[in-house]
Amino acid sequence: MSASHGSSDSVTAADVEYAVRLAVRTLHGAEAPDWDAKAGSLEWDCRETAEHLADDLFAYAAQLGPERPPLDTHVPFVWSRKKPGGPANVIFADRDGGTAGLLQVLEAGGALLTAMVRTTPPTVRAHHVFGAADPEGFAAMGIVETLVHTHDIAEGLGISWTPDAGLCHRVLTRLFPHAPTDTERWPTLLWATGRAEIPGRSRLTQWRWYGAPAEDRR
Repeated sequence: MSASHGSSDSVTAADVEYAVRLAVRTLHGAEAPDWDAKAGSLEWDCRETAEHLADDLFAYAAQLGPERPPLDTHVPFVWSRKKPGGPANVIFADRDGGTAGLLQVLEAGGALLTAMVRTTPPTVRAHHVFGAADPEGFAAMGIVETLVHTHDIAEGLGISWTPDAGLCHRVLTRLFPHAPTDTERWPTLLWATGRAEIPGRSRLTQWRWYGAPAEDRR
């Protein structure tokens, strides 16, 4: 999974599709009972984290959906938790579907975001707490969620996960202008999202990205 996908610094709908496909392929072999394990450094278990990821992808797609996307709040779906401390989601997977069903829910969320990024004009902006974003911004956010939460789940399941360095580079360029550029791309993305140290940089205890296009930040 180390071969570079794409060549420019732009983040595209194809990148979303690719990231989710890699994640689903990596997680597909995990047995259902393993999904109750804690997901890396998170307080959630692996199943909750996968549901949260699917929900993120759905929510980013939904933000771009209205003819006039909201600029000051989220589209008002009802969010709920299955248990105290669990993720607040719109999307949950039916446990009877097992691992295959859980990953279908994740794949469907990715497909929705891919479609919305592909069909929404680049001039559109929609609300996100880290800055009103364009379709490319939502694509990049969805990819970051996919890469780092797959890392969390893979840690919990005890499986290997090293995503495409080119994909990591593009989302770092788009969302993390403060990140170093002379370090390996995947460890740097883990550093930027508070999950790892890199040479000369301690692990972050607080972090954020910048979803607004660069021209909107000036």
